[in-house]
Amino acid sequence: MSLVSGEKSNFQFILRLLNTNVRGQEKVMYALTKIGGVGRRYSNIVCKKADGGHEKTNESPTTVDLNKRAGELTSEELERIVTIIQNPTQYKIPSWFLNRQRDIVDGKDSQILANGVASKLRDDLERLKKIRAHRGLRHYWGLRVRGQHTKTTGRRGRTVGVSKKKGG
Repeated sequence: MSLVSGEKSNFQFILRLLNTNVRGQEKVMYALTKIGGVGRRYSNIVCKKADGGHEKTNESPTTVDLNKRAGELTSEELERIVTIIQNPTQYKIPSWFLNRQRDIVDGKDSQILANGVASKLRDDLERLKKIRAHRGLRHYWGLRVRGQHTKTTGRRGRTVGVSKKKGG
């Protein structure tokens, strides 16, 4: 037997945030991690920064309740969360918290989200290959990049070796 509350009529089982389907049954903090570029720590700080705009009054800011399910959030709270995720520096989230610091193109700190994560990674790897950097070459050859030993491990992905002679 489950406990059913009367105000669950506006519960959303699937939310659409930043081109991503988010499950409404999960708690807010964990539901936001389904968005690409948003981890548990980032979603936690976003929920804490999502106050109701009570800076003018002496009331304490109302944060998004971390125990709430994502489907229970109002559209106003969801909009606030999305704006904080997209503009973290305006809400005093420190630059060391962001996943793209000192971008090679414009030198700014930013949080890359959803489809931008894969495209930025691809652009970075293409740039490294183009300038013939060691990391770029290792990516191109399909080898380990971060200094791991390769003599005995990681043999299954590649076929290198002696080929058989034809006939005779």
